[in-house]
Amino acid sequence: MINAIESRPVAILGGGIAGLTAALHLKNHRVPFVLFESSDAVAGLMKSERDDEGYTYDCGVHFLTNRLAAAIGMSKDCQPMARYGETVHLRGRCYSYPLGLLTSPKYLTSALFAKSKSLISSSGATARQYYSSQYGSRLAEEIAIPLTEAWSGADGDEIASAVGQKFSTGLARMMMLRTAAKMTKRVIGIGYASTIVESTNSWHVYPRGGISTVCQRMADLVRGSIKLNSKVEQIRVSNDRVESIVVNGESLPVAGVISTAPVHVLPRMIRGTNALDGLEKFEYRAMIFVNLKLDGPSGLTDVVTWVPERSYPFFRLSDIGMGLPWLVPKGKSQITCDIGCKVGDEHWTMSDDGLTELCLNALEKMIPGIRQRSCGSRVVRVPLAYPIFKVAYEAKRKAWEECSGVNGLLSVGRNGEFAHLLMEDVFWRTRWKVSRFLQNMGL
Repeated sequence: MINAIESRPVAILGGGIAGLTAALHLKNHRVPFVLFESSDAVAGLMKSERDDEGYTYDCGVHFLTNRLAAAIGMSKDCQPMARYGETVHLRGRCYSYPLGLLTSPKYLTSALFAKSKSLISSSGATARQYYSSQYGSRLAEEIAIPLTEAWSGADGDEIASAVGQKFSTGLARMMMLRTAAKMTKRVIGIGYASTIVESTNSWHVYPRGGISTVCQRMADLVRGSIKLNSKVEQIRVSNDRVESIVVNGESLPVAGVISTAPVHVLPRMIRGTNALDGLEKFEYRAMIFVNLKLDGPSGLTDVVTWVPERSYPFFRLSDIGMGLPWLVPKGKSQITCDIGCKVGDEHWTMSDDGLTELCLNALEKMIPGIRQRSCGSRVVRVPLAYPIFKVAYEAKRKAWEECSGVNGLLSVGRNGEFAHLLMEDVFWRTRWKVSRFLQNMGL
């Protein structure tokens, strides 16, 4: 049974970083709330586990900054990232990202020509048009578009240009931050936050106990207000305002709802309004992360390697132990292979052993002899990993970004906002949006 609360609480749906950030913000403002998590544990996509051999597995690669660690009281529990770099692997050659690509005359010439044209013409509505106008047709067609199509699962002409506008770090500022990183020997965060200004005082760190400890620490501060195994089945609206929710079959009056649920399920949950009609068409990309355990160094040149060639099953490779060596056993390494897919397709339904073989066969072309060093794998499947920005519903997405259209309903987080947000942005943006929500609600 749900205990009656004298003052109607704000209901928070979901116990990932966005829901927990909202909970802490409400607690600090003395607004009564209850956080409902449908599973038996908090963390959401920020889950991590460590096996008996000493390998750590996350749901993808997560980056935490010292700025965010300090905000949630975890500075003493984190270590600085040792190194970070990104490489693009194309036709057997590796280019450092982004500056190494500009050492290629064909990419540089094409980019300069595109920039000159963009001064007198718009960047277009599709991802293909945007990348071509910003980077030139060669870099767009060979690198940017194939990578975007791999993680989106849609053609470049179907994807909205907004997918290429996630971060606003300009080339000059990027160069300044990279120079500062070399001077300070810190892995300064570049391109991981747009809500607050990137700074030389913000660098990457990682919790010693794994990324899930971030949510665990936040949950400890609001533990008495968290209800696990509590599925919110309905959000009821009356007179254009949220009035109550139904949790595990029981009705609870609420002052408002802060949801982190994927936006395409909200139309099925809400009653009393058709304001969310159309959101059910929004699509998410599923991901498979194949974590390969290896003897010796991985053979990759950087922590992250982008692989735009469509002949490979993966589009990104990560050697997280290169930057966070304590996450793998001494003398070992781990490569995480990111495979974009759809739930139920040939990759999603392939066995773990089959996926491991698929990745090893492809990696053998890039790193000869890697198969002989393989010593196991761990496969993680995530059904909702990336929002797909399709032109077909771009106008609706932009409207959703501004307002839910229902008084008392706020949607936050990566899935809730239907946005490409990383941890840093999720935290600060959620606090900002919840503050505005409270003002509008008069709470």
